[in-house]
Amino acid sequence: MTGFSRRDFARFTSVAAGTAALVACGTSARHSGATPTATGTAPAAPQHTLGPIKQVNAGVLNIGYAEAGPADGTPVILLHGWPYDIHAYADVSALLAAQGMRVIVPYLRGYGSTRFLSPTAMRNGQQAAVARDVIALMDALNIPSAILGGYDWGARTADIVAALWPQRCTALVAVSGYLITNVAAQAEPLPPTAEYGWWYQYYFSTQRGELGYRKYTKDFNRQIWQIASPDWHFADSTYDLTAASFDNPDHVDIVIHNYRWRLGLAPGEPQYDDDERRLAAKPVITVPTITLSSDFDGPAKSGTAYRPLFTGPYDHRVLNGIGHNVPQEAPTEFATAITDVAKLSAHR
Repeated sequence: MTGFSRRDFARFTSVAAGTAALVACGTSARHSGATPTATGTAPAAPQHTLGPIKQVNAGVLNIGYAEAGPADGTPVILLHGWPYDIHAYADVSALLAAQGMRVIVPYLRGYGSTRFLSPTAMRNGQQAAVARDVIALMDALNIPSAILGGYDWGARTADIVAALWPQRCTALVAVSGYLITNVAAQAEPLPPTAEYGWWYQYYFSTQRGELGYRKYTKDFNRQIWQIASPDWHFADSTYDLTAASFDNPDHVDIVIHNYRWRLGLAPGEPQYDDDERRLAAKPVITVPTITLSSDFDGPAKSGTAYRPLFTGPYDHRVLNGIGHNVPQEAPTEFATAITDVAKLSAHR
C-alpha cells in the first residue's frame, strides 16, 4: 500500500479546504484543476474475467500477464499494487478492450505466476527494480511506448517510467499522483498522527513482522483491504481471486524488502543506483497525465502538493466515496481516465 509520501504528509495536513483551486498555479500544462467525479457504489465483484495468463521472459523475470483487445490497438499497461493483483483491472481491461485498445496487465514481481529466472537472484522490491521490469516487459513484447496506468506500487512504477524514460510512456494515469520515493527524505520523522498511518511499514521492519506476514499473509492483506477501503463491501470471492496471487514463493520476501528499503533499512542492488540517484532529485513528469485521488488520500486529495511535478498536459480528478483500490472500486472512472489521457496525448 502506498498512499502519499511520508515526507509530505505533515505538509499535506495543513492544506486548507478549497485549495483545489490552486492546482493550476505554477505550471505550463494545458489542462488543470481538480474535477470532482460522482461515483456510485463500488461493485462487490468484477463483472468481467481476465483472459488466459500468458508468460514471457523479460529481464530477470518470467512475467505472467493477462491481455485483452486487438493486437494492433493502442497499448495500455496497467499496474497493480500491494496487497492487490491483476484482478483489480478485470472490468477496466474489458472496457478498454471494447474501445479497441490492447490492454496488458502484468503480475508484479512476487505475485501470481511471475517468477525469477535465477534461483539466486536477490528478491529485490526497490522501486527502480520494479520499474525496470516494466521496461523489460515492453521490450519482450515489442512495445515501443504505451499508456501506463497504476495505483499504489503500480502508480509509483508508472511514475518512474514516465519520469526516467518518457519516450516509453505515451501518457500516464496515476492514482495518488506523484509517489516516487526519496529514501533519504523518508528518514525525517513526522508527527505521531501522521506516523500512525504507516504502522504496517514499521511492523515489517521487525523480525516479528516478517514472521507474522509470512504466517498470516492472506488474513493480513484482507485487513489492509478493509482499512484502505472501509466503504467497499467486496465479496469473499473477490478477495479470494486476488489472494491466490500471494501464494507466489517470492511474495513475502519482495514485500518485506520493499518496505524496509523505503525506510533505509535494507540495501538495494548497485545496478539500480543511477536510477535511484535520478529519482531522488524528484524529476518532473512531462508526459500527458491524469491523476486520480480518492478518500484514501485524505488531506492530499486535492492534488495541490504534487501539481508542480507534472509539467505536460494535465488533469486531476477526485473520486468521492472511493477507497484505495480505485480501478476495482471505480472501474468506469479509471477506464475513462485512460481514454481521456489518450486524447490528451493525441492532441499534444
